[in-house]
Amino acid sequence: MSRRGPKHFAKLAFALADADEPADTDVTGFHDRILAAAPGDDLLALWRRKLTAWDFEQSPTWSATAPRTPERRAEVYDKLAFEADLRKAFDAAVPVHTEPGPVTISREFQPWYTREQAANRSFYWTSYERLLRRKGWSDAAVSGLDEAAHAVVERLADPTRDDPYGARGLVVGYVQSGKTANFTGVTAKAIDAGYRLVIVLGGTLNLLRGQTQRRLDMELIGQENILGAADPNDPDALVDIDYQDDEDWPAKFVAFGARPSVLGAFDIERLTSRDRDYMALERGISALEFEKPDRTRPLYGPANLHAARARVMVVKKNKSVLEKLVKDLKKMGPILGEIPALIIDDESDQASVNTTDPKKWEDGKVTRTAINGQISKLLNLLPRAQYVGYTATPFANVFIDPGDEEDLFPRDFLISLPRPTGYMGVQDFHDLDTVDDGEGEAEKTHVRGIYDSTGDRLQEALDAFVLTGALKLYRAEHGVPSGPFRHHTMLVHESVRMAEHAALALRINTKWHNAAYTGPEGHTRLASLFDKDFHAHVDGSLPTPTTYADLKPYVSQARRLINQGGSPVMVINGESERDYAQPDLDFDRTPNVWKILVGGTKLSRGFTVEGLTITYYRRTTQQADTLMQMGRWFGFRPGYRDLVRLYIGREEALGRGRNAKTVDLYEAFEAICRDEELFRAELARYAPLVDGHPQVTPAQIPPLVAQHLPWVKPSARNKMFNAELVEVRSPGRPIEPAAYPQDSMMTSRNTERWKPVLAAGSGTSATCLLLPDETSPLPRSFQAATAVIPHTQLLSILSSLEWEDGNVLAPHLTYLSQLDGRLAKVDDWLVIVPQRTQRNRIEASVLGQGPFSLFRRSRQSGKLSFGRISGLEHRLYAQQLIDQSASASAGDRAPVLGATRGVVLLYPVVEATQDDEVRAVAATGTAATGRVIMAFTVIPPKAAIDTKQQLVRFQTRDSTRPDAVIVNAF
Repeated sequence: MSRRGPKHFAKLAFALADADEPADTDVTGFHDRILAAAPGDDLLALWRRKLTAWDFEQSPTWSATAPRTPERRAEVYDKLAFEADLRKAFDAAVPVHTEPGPVTISREFQPWYTREQAANRSFYWTSYERLLRRKGWSDAAVSGLDEAAHAVVERLADPTRDDPYGARGLVVGYVQSGKTANFTGVTAKAIDAGYRLVIVLGGTLNLLRGQTQRRLDMELIGQENILGAADPNDPDALVDIDYQDDEDWPAKFVAFGARPSVLGAFDIERLTSRDRDYMALERGISALEFEKPDRTRPLYGPANLHAARARVMVVKKNKSVLEKLVKDLKKMGPILGEIPALIIDDESDQASVNTTDPKKWEDGKVTRTAINGQISKLLNLLPRAQYVGYTATPFANVFIDPGDEEDLFPRDFLISLPRPTGYMGVQDFHDLDTVDDGEGEAEKTHVRGIYDSTGDRLQEALDAFVLTGALKLYRAEHGVPSGPFRHHTMLVHESVRMAEHAALALRINTKWHNAAYTGPEGHTRLASLFDKDFHAHVDGSLPTPTTYADLKPYVSQARRLINQGGSPVMVINGESERDYAQPDLDFDRTPNVWKILVGGTKLSRGFTVEGLTITYYRRTTQQADTLMQMGRWFGFRPGYRDLVRLYIGREEALGRGRNAKTVDLYEAFEAICRDEELFRAELARYAPLVDGHPQVTPAQIPPLVAQHLPWVKPSARNKMFNAELVEVRSPGRPIEPAAYPQDSMMTSRNTERWKPVLAAGSGTSATCLLLPDETSPLPRSFQAATAVIPHTQLLSILSSLEWEDGNVLAPHLTYLSQLDGRLAKVDDWLVIVPQRTQRNRIEASVLGQGPFSLFRRSRQSGKLSFGRISGLEHRLYAQQLIDQSASASAGDRAPVLGATRGVVLLYPVVEATQDDEVRAVAATGTAATGRVIMAFTVIPPKAAIDTKQQLVRFQTRDSTRPDAVIVNAF
């Protein structure tokens, strides 16, 4: 039962048995053992691992079914020839993990890294896999990492190929979501496969570089490679060897039992260490001289390659450091052309991207920024080097000029990693489906807004920090594993200016010492906060005191831990490297970091704030990627995710003088989150192959996302793109423009174009019944005006609408226009104009029709676009109709949908932040057309697609011939 796939189990068991004749009792014993197995049974654990691996495997040779589906599992059972009761037992013990896996957008590539080859050479991967399981990773998590890492390595060039090729790729994760684990897995698989030089670009600070080095040393390189020939029992031999002062050495560092070369594998030589960045090759050029058993063959020949040691270095993204590396490599001569190398760029959108202005290039010659230039030189020196960037904010990488062959555009692949289990991310802090201003559950639980009316709430945030520390101590004493509680931190981020950090730290210190945490005043304040906030939102599955009196003994202990070292506050503003070398800030080597951290930019990108529970954030910025990287509150919070609180400015000043305005930082984060989620959704939508070929290549990604990212100026940047989006097909999927004109005259003309539809729905009323689903166990309903209009009428209206920033509907209209029978047939559309609830209803006639409910929506900060137009229940109901297709409608009076009828949700929207503004528009009973935006969501039938199932179409240009005719690219 190798990764070649499952085989007939009974026959295989007999073939491997010593018996001359098969005995039914052997398989019966297995059958009985599985049916009676307890959760911790070793045999069941082995089968759990195998079934999960088969479930997750992408495009295996033995199956045509999709991974992570019941169909894949059924096929596995069929191949194993398991009977019904055994299948039922395994399904109960090992449920199919249906969460989405990695999404891959890729060029076509030459397969070389098969599952069989990976299994045959897997020394370092197998060791890493064992370590992950010892750390408590589930089978699903390990298999997920295995598949994602395999997807990267199989798209690199074969290290043994004769003609050199350097692949360029990008892996997109989430902020603080475990990207390092992925690139550690990629490194393990790559060196097993034959890559013999690995260069990890590990951040722009020594501390960040050292953290990455330690992680690789601990989890991949291992004790024996770190020690080399040194005797671990001889103190003199260990003087210059890393980690002798590390409390995790040697217990938590992977061990192989002997030098890997003794065990039939190969050793790894480190060219950097935890405390030493790349300065120069310590043994001179000889450090990169590879052993060749057959000197008549190049290093990349299999006989030489698999006998050679691998070299690994973790290098800071610093101009002088990279210059030294490039200088040393130049001395190597022709051998560089024989070395299969892998360059991993952590936080690849920081410093690595060329940000020079093309308008300022002389004679059209590319001018590069310092770091980008050095990375480009590295890649030119190493023609067999593969470049893989890792980031959580990919847009800078995606918008690199694809025509610049020496730059870092991910021309070969882009892989979007799934949101990990247990990760606190966007959905935990933002209620993305809430359309009115009411708080959703995520906001109620975790977000505390700072308004002019609330004061700065800094004292409350400090109190929350003390309370949550006490709650962690309480839980640790009541059976919750205390490992995640080792560190307990609060982040305060108000300004990028270092001069202001010292003043802020002084203010916090003063508040802390005046907080009276040991007296009745402080305890009264803490008790009140515990009752009204934390007790109200507690996770019922975790031990939590019922009253503050039960928690009070732990408060003094928390306060003492925070006060350790004399001050509760640390300023981390990166004025120099010493700011990052403070003992209290070393999360790896310090037993407990319980501190309030004050800082700016340096506390964001790449810097993992361990144990972060309370965040106080008021810094403004207009850069979306910068803002997203400030989201340190995203991450893993085992045992205390219900305690996490975000204090964030909702009315912060941005700009000065005439340009000054007030911004809502929580809303700004939500807008970016929506952009990122849309980006990931678009990638997932176009990832499936059509006729065995990709629908989208990395070079075609920019047009998919540009419309969602107004902060990227499209006019100049689009000249660098070699792809133009022509058509988007959306069978059974909503088409919902978010940006509508601000010009009142344009809005008025657009509203008038909807008059025939409003007339058709005027005076009608239907009860739309939404059946129970995963969002609610109870049926729900809403009232709506309805009408059925011909396809030609809807297409005419949509085609005539005016837009301020280009026709955002154009690629969709190309698709809809073909639903006259050329691509598929749509006869008509059910138009639903929802009514607001009776309590919130504000009505007015529009163009003499109606009355209709007016809906209040507000635009996202600094954008033309609204957050979400359609209401959640309305959208679910419309989708329910589409999904039911030809079955009867769930609404009392709504017409029956067939395979040729789509759904339109139509909303008369007033741009406003308060209902009083909407009432003013409706005051006379008639709404002015210039004040009413007719916003809509169109959902075509599921059958509105041809047999090829292609969802996207592009036009491409030859960038070397700007005047060339545009040709269709399918």
